Amino acid sequence: MSNLQDTISTVTLPADPGALSPAEARAAFRSGLAVPTAGWSRGFAQANLIIVPRDLAFDVLLFAQRNPKPCPVLGVLDAGETSGPLLAGGDIRTDVPRYTVYRDGQKVDEPTDITQYWRDDLVTFIVGCSFTFESALREGGISIAHIDQNVNVPMYRTGVRCEPAGSMAGPLVVSMRPVPASQIADAVRITSRYPAVHGAPVHVGNPEELGIADLARPDFGDPVRIPEGHVPVFWACGVTPQAAVMESRPALAIGHAPGHMLITDARDSRYLVP
Repeated sequence: MSNLQDTISTVTLPADPGALSPAEARAAFRSGLAVPTAGWSRGFAQANLIIVPRDLAFDVLLFAQRNPKPCPVLGVLDAGETSGPLLAGGDIRTDVPRYTVYRDGQKVDEPTDITQYWRDDLVTFIVGCSFTFESALREGGISIAHIDQNVNVPMYRTGVRCEPAGSMAGPLVVSMRPVPASQIADAVRITSRYPAVHGAPVHVGNPEELGIADLARPDFGDPVRIPEGHVPVFWACGVTPQAAVMESRPALAIGHAPGHMLITDARDSRYLVP
């Protein structure tokens, strides 16, 4: 089980990661700190990454367009670009705490820096992340189990198939947060106002209806304890494109390591629907 205190170097975990600006958080990751980012840089949007060669970029964009719930695109960096408006002054190759590198659909590395893999034809898709609405949930009095338990959010492949696009096909991936039964309506209402970062849940209750056999064995992240009186609630997850990469087997693709997100300069409120 991973712990938010785990690092890959002697870099010190900040006393209050939530108080850091996005630029300060990215600088910490650039220096070698490798931890999940839930709760970091309160008030700022976090994002998933999927980075592919230019000849696959249209398929990824079409896949996202056909599957907007798990793949809400917040921005795209042109081939070879390493920075942009969502990370001003940053570097997409170094400013995420940990990455996942795939060759022919197989995970081959989980580096903290992808400079050695970088090519001038790589296109970066920045995809919305449900960590963005967690501050709103907490402000609404709903606790977040993976933050309280100091672990990574649990994520699961489901039996639900995404709409294919060109060479891209794969299952819907979901993240799970236990919510008290009395607060489920509040959780749905709060998160539905953030459609650009997955929005309302896709399922509440019995995980078997999604094809998930065992909540204690997530496909990505860590299991969480589900307190008595809480119900598992599932949101579409931006790891979905990586699941499609694993199934579709492109020669090269790079993503964030699940739970280790890009912290952007965009305010959460930018994606809030009044």
